[in-house]
Amino acid sequence: MTRLLVKIGGAQLGSVESRGELAQSVATARSDGHQVILVHGGGDQIRELTGRLGIEDRYHEGLRITDADTAEAVLMVLGGQVNRWLVHALSGAGVRAVGLTGADGDTFAAQQLTAEGVDLGFVGSICDPNPHFINCLLESDTVPVLATVAPLASGVEGDRTHFYNINADHGAGPLAHAFSADAVVFLTNVPGVLDADGQRIDNLTPEDCAALRASGVIHGGMIPKVEAALMALAAHPKANIVIAPAAGPDAIRNALLPDVGTTFSDN
Repeated sequence: MTRLLVKIGGAQLGSVESRGELAQSVATARSDGHQVILVHGGGDQIRELTGRLGIEDRYHEGLRITDADTAEAVLMVLGGQVNRWLVHALSGAGVRAVGLTGADGDTFAAQQLTAEGVDLGFVGSICDPNPHFINCLLESDTVPVLATVAPLASGVEGDRTHFYNINADHGAGPLAHAFSADAVVFLTNVPGVLDADGQRIDNLTPEDCAALRASGVIHGGMIPKVEAALMALAAHPKANIVIAPAAGPDAIRNALLPDVGTTFSDN
């Protein structure tokens, strides 16, 4: 049995149809004999709520600057709205699922991220991951659905008045390592990493990525996707790391095929 950690972005969860397709792809992967752990984002949904609340969106190097008001909005959206609707969609596809934040079952905590000259606020990284509850859920034929928000870890200095916002892409690798995942699948809105001629690249090493980025082939919205895959590779080098398209009810099954998506390896 293969254990998969699947990261899905909020852009792929914005409609009933897209959530239904993802849920069906989870059901298909499970019927193929895989255990599935879902980690989700929700940037689009956070922006929609902060706009309604009159909270300014601010970013630093792709990270959402998270002041106290923004932290409350992030928790409501990720730990609430997006997570609940995704669990509901999975149920509709016949998949038993449980939605979690880091606080549930002490699954993971946060340590504060810092940046020189910028106050990121309640922005964190994964700390103290604990696989016990995840293993219990998987053994009971249940899919964990993780929102990457968590309280500050015990013994770590910092403000404990709010949960910390952890970038889901950045959290995927450390969580996959902690939960002994065999593969990390980033489902996105692209077929994979493309070369200068627009053709999908089958496999990339960190050196390949650096060269393609320096030449401008990897640019724009592909940069954070590749960075996330490389972070997952660094955190869990034994796993199969792949960026693959999210579309269709067989998206997860297809992502594991050799001719779909772009995989990442050290050599």
